[in-house]
Amino acid sequence: MCWAICYTELSPETTCGKMADAVQLKDEGNKYFQGGDIDKAIESYTEALKVSKDKKVSAVIYRNRSACYLKKEKYVQAASDCSKAIDVDARDIKALYRRCQALEKVGKLDMAFKDVQRCATIEPKNKTFLETLRRLSAEIQQKLKSTFSTDSRVESMFNILLDEEHEKDKREKAANNLIVLAREEAGAERIFQNNGVALLQQLIDTGKPEMILAAIRTFAGMCTGHKARTMAIIRLLGIDKMCSIMAVNNEEIALATADLFQCVNDSLSGQDRREYGKEESLVLDTTRDLKAILMALLEMVASKKVSGHGRDQALNLLSKNVPRKDKRDPDHSKALFTIDHGLKKILKVCGQVPDLPDQLPMTDNTQLIASILLNKLYDDLRCDPERDNFRDICDEYIKAKFDPNDMDRNIHAINTLSGILQGPFEVGDKLVGRQGVMEMMVALCGSEREVDQMVAVEALIHSSTKMSRASFFTTNGVALLKDIYKKTKNEKIKIRALVGLCKLGSAGGDDYALRQFAEGSTEKLGKQCRKWLCNPTIDARTRKWAVEGLAYLTNDADVKDDFVEDEPSLKAMFDLAKSSDKTILYAVACTLVNCTNSYDKKDIIPELVQLAKFSKQHVPEQHPKDKKDFIQKRVKRMLKAGVTSALAVMVKADSTILTDQTKEMLARVFYALADDPKDRGIIVAQGGGKALIPLALEGTANGKIKASHALAKIASVSNPELAFPGERIYEVVRPLVSLLNTERDGMQNFEALMSLTNLSGFSEKLRKKIIKENALPDIESYMFEDHEQIRQAATECMCNLVTCKEVQERFLQDGNDRLKLLVLLCSEDDDKLQKAASGALAMLTAAHKKICTKISVVTVQWLEILQRLCLHDNSEVQHRGLVIVYNMMNADEEVAKKLIESEMLEILTIVGKQEDNPKKQPLIDTARESLSKAMDLGLIKPFAIGRQ
Repeated sequence: MCWAICYTELSPETTCGKMADAVQLKDEGNKYFQGGDIDKAIESYTEALKVSKDKKVSAVIYRNRSACYLKKEKYVQAASDCSKAIDVDARDIKALYRRCQALEKVGKLDMAFKDVQRCATIEPKNKTFLETLRRLSAEIQQKLKSTFSTDSRVESMFNILLDEEHEKDKREKAANNLIVLAREEAGAERIFQNNGVALLQQLIDTGKPEMILAAIRTFAGMCTGHKARTMAIIRLLGIDKMCSIMAVNNEEIALATADLFQCVNDSLSGQDRREYGKEESLVLDTTRDLKAILMALLEMVASKKVSGHGRDQALNLLSKNVPRKDKRDPDHSKALFTIDHGLKKILKVCGQVPDLPDQLPMTDNTQLIASILLNKLYDDLRCDPERDNFRDICDEYIKAKFDPNDMDRNIHAINTLSGILQGPFEVGDKLVGRQGVMEMMVALCGSEREVDQMVAVEALIHSSTKMSRASFFTTNGVALLKDIYKKTKNEKIKIRALVGLCKLGSAGGDDYALRQFAEGSTEKLGKQCRKWLCNPTIDARTRKWAVEGLAYLTNDADVKDDFVEDEPSLKAMFDLAKSSDKTILYAVACTLVNCTNSYDKKDIIPELVQLAKFSKQHVPEQHPKDKKDFIQKRVKRMLKAGVTSALAVMVKADSTILTDQTKEMLARVFYALADDPKDRGIIVAQGGGKALIPLALEGTANGKIKASHALAKIASVSNPELAFPGERIYEVVRPLVSLLNTERDGMQNFEALMSLTNLSGFSEKLRKKIIKENALPDIESYMFEDHEQIRQAATECMCNLVTCKEVQERFLQDGNDRLKLLVLLCSEDDDKLQKAASGALAMLTAAHKKICTKISVVTVQWLEILQRLCLHDNSEVQHRGLVIVYNMMNADEEVAKKLIESEMLEILTIVGKQEDNPKKQPLIDTARESLSKAMDLGLIKPFAIGRQ
């Protein structure tokens, strides 16, 4: 095999061809730039640079591409391209000034000043350069002043914090000020440069929670978006020190330290994409630091020295950062590393039994978080051998725990299996089928120790998720569970046995014909679950299992109807959902989905039903209480009981526990609740509008669509400032715009347009946000829609948006039918559509004289359409028509002449001669002003108008 590198000399002809290609591509880029297609221009310039061999030509291309990057607000790239052009020609004044603009944007004022100073030297009379010089000089002076001021503030804050003689209020204020300062790039840099790391370590060493929190949050601000500073901080502070802080038994400190770890990870891995006003620092490879952090977190997972809160956050960080964000990314080495070095540690957490001695410190949420992590790791694997390795490690771990002489080890193995079943079910299902596992569960159920029975029953519940296995248990396990339920006096075991029976009883889903138990049995089970749920003497962890039972039983319409009618039970469930134990969220979400019937239902085609009956196949049957009127009654009762406030609390749960599947279910419930416009005010009042925004932005594709549609329903009829207070109102726009996609159904398109119309009527900032989200092309396309309501909604939305310059420019452009469409829509029979289209035209003609002229040439029917508007029965439409005529007469004398020579003169005269009338005065005045303009232009002779 030959590894030699061959060089081929280019002929003069080849070189000339390359040069021609470069110039041609440069010219092509210039055309794209002039046409406003910046992305295409960048592509052309980049291709030109690849083939260009002439330094001067390349310099021009770099300079041109820098202009594109300035337009795209990519200031680092713009400055880099300008520098390459300046390397060729140090007096390239365009490149110098563009680099000055780019450097100013990234905060390098001193370097920007030097560039514009050179520009002013080359062209000393250029007013732009002189003005920029003055402005930058003033900004640099202000920055220097601010820097010295910031240094003194930082020193003062640390003095207050480290001096215990200062009052508590002053120290708290200093801590908050330090945190806020660290969130700004300039402030973070000043803290770092003023020995901030050592001083913050002193705060941590005080051991006082409020001081530790202040220090950790300040470190998080300093590490955000700055790779070099982050590396320096973790070297000075130490990863072990960070882990020891997160390990303390204080939830707030553990959470703050986890946030610091996340900031560190984002900065080192490049996941933080935000602009921070500085060029990305050139630093060493961060792989070693990221690997050290991963190893430290894995060590924390199974360490006895770590508190339950610290363990939760370690597992959360692994869940967020180990699996790939995008499955198309081929690199899943972090998942493989975690499986090799940490899978057994995660399984150890899953297997902990809190009722036994010598267990790891845990919270109520720890084991569920571990199960979710297992599921994410398994889902991140790419091939069967990797999945087989995962199963083998789990299998070996459980087998090694089985010991006929040690019952504690056995229940640890079975509890581990429960954890796997709640995570990667496919793995757990195969392990349950292994010889001896099911027998061990049955043996534990018959044990005299209550803890053995409790663990075994939970494992049976989790393992009967599949319909086939549930059917097996219905045949073989019901008697065992009934026996445990009747004999045990321990409420914790009794309720778990009941949940097992509930799960088996609901194995047929909502199919009325597939009831597993006798008529009335599921209602009895449901009644008992409600009884336990409302019993305050039972601990919350045990009552949680009552909700688990209802999550299965509410597949039955009788059970869900009884449950919703029992308001104390509903409120008890909502109170549990608001508690600190977030492992209940999935069960509550399932129950609510069942009660609102917001799950997907297949359409039943009558012909196929008849065919199935003929061939003696099973046909699903709908329960009478699953019909629309019953569902609506249940929704009303749930709203009255406060379901919205419970959902709002659930949405705020930790992102690891609030899985995408749970988010989708919550979105489905919100969608069902918002169906009736009369109920939307209650949803807004209880915080439902705000709660929907994160569900519409993150989760499964289906969940985001449901949440976005629910948002559209609320935003279309509510005051946006009340429904989405503060800055949240701007977050609503993107989900609404996503519903304009042609893949969404007509109702989603219509309600999205209605809600955008409502939002666009509130402020210029909201209108600009809608435009920024690229909604205009979709809104325009729906103005051509055949469906009358969708076309009307799109036109109304456009009417609100035409006050923006960006929208007006689209109507000014030649070579499209936008203006023609608006004029033709004014001729439609629908009053609302005419009102919107004529309103848009009235505003456009007032803003631009060119549009007045264009109206007279876009269609031959323009005069007839305007005459119809000015004679319209609806005074609002008539007024808009008269305003358009007035604007056109003021814009162009030729257009005014055409209007006066037509029947429009008679119409204006009739309207203008009407007696003054408060209800019609605006349109009478407009007609009179138009006639006065005609007289000024000499198109008509003076005559008396109005009352004598």
